[in-house]
Amino acid sequence: MKKIIDQLKFSRGLIPAVIVDHAKKDVLMVAYMNAEALEKTLRSGETHFWSRSRKTLWRKGETSGHIQRVKALYTDCDQDTLLIEVEQVGVACHTGSRSCFFEKIDANGCPSHSAPAQPALPMLEALYQMISERKKHPSPHSYTSLLLQGGIDSILKKVGEEAGEFIISAKNEDRKEVIHETADLFYHLLVALNQQGIPLKAIDEELQRRTAQSGLAEKKSREKKSRTKKPAAKR
Repeated sequence: MKKIIDQLKFSRGLIPAVIVDHAKKDVLMVAYMNAEALEKTLRSGETHFWSRSRKTLWRKGETSGHIQRVKALYTDCDQDTLLIEVEQVGVACHTGSRSCFFEKIDANGCPSHSAPAQPALPMLEALYQMISERKKHPSPHSYTSLLLQGGIDSILKKVGEEAGEFIISAKNEDRKEVIHETADLFYHLLVALNQQGIPLKAIDEELQRRTAQSGLAEKKSREKKSRTKKPAAKR
């Protein structure tokens, strides 16, 4: 059987590739591939493109870490355009927007000057960086510094307390208190993550991974792993 790659219609050695989020089905970006980039994409399972400005191959996320794991690849009816469904790690656009398509054009044909889309909770990353600074440069007047100096037991005690307060406020259906206690819980979770040396990016990647499968299947796979784990040897 003849490979589909041999039937594709490359224009000046290139073919446009429309990159779509596998789970949400929204367009993330458009880039170009030559035959080698397409072959590397198929072989590695991660998107590779041809840079028309730099005249070189590049792998998406090779410097930023925002890789694209290929889930499905299609060609259109004319076989001159590709559509690739991916699991996007992080954001797709170099501006920091999730998608490269964030600037709207109005009815007069003018750009609306929309700002790049921001994460739903941009303060989490900023707060995490602040915690990192307090870790590097402790201050006797900083609650974060004192919490970090208390060690993991002190931090986890606060996480437990804040989780309990969140539960109570949610049970009481007190919207204002739920928001307040959620902020407290998020903050202390960030301190715990920072103390453990776990960046927010690792949590984001885990959430991205889970969107590629059903919640029940993911839960079942974790339960299976926990059953196969051997108990730690006693010292």
